[in-house]
Amino acid sequence: MFLLLGGLSLVVGALSIANIMLVGVMERTPEIGLRRAVGATRAHIRKQFLFESASLGVVGGVIGASIGVLIVVGVSWYQVWSPVLDPLAPLLAPLIGGVIGLLSGWYPASRAARLEPVEALRH
Repeated sequence: MFLLLGGLSLVVGALSIANIMLVGVMERTPEIGLRRAVGATRAHIRKQFLFESASLGVVGGVIGASIGVLIVVGVSWYQVWSPVLDPLAPLLAPLIGGVIGLLSGWYPASRAARLEPVEALRH
């Protein structure tokens, strides 16, 4: 049951990152057009947005892992149990978050990279 809940949380997180990045592309269309007009390539624009989405995923992984560890330690302390933690979980969470961020940011990054400079500057 906890694995299903964790998987659902990953899907919700991925959709949230994709939505935030799509809104960011739409709001920053003039900036993208200006960057393209002064010489930025499609790859530069794609890398920028992929870096931003991966950063969101990594930060989310760090925060989620930190809260999870604090909850396990807090409940264990309150119940006078000894906490049992997988030492790899807090280390893998930012990595998995970054991968989820990259995957969910691919479409917004590609959409931003496809914008033509003249069209983007008109908006």
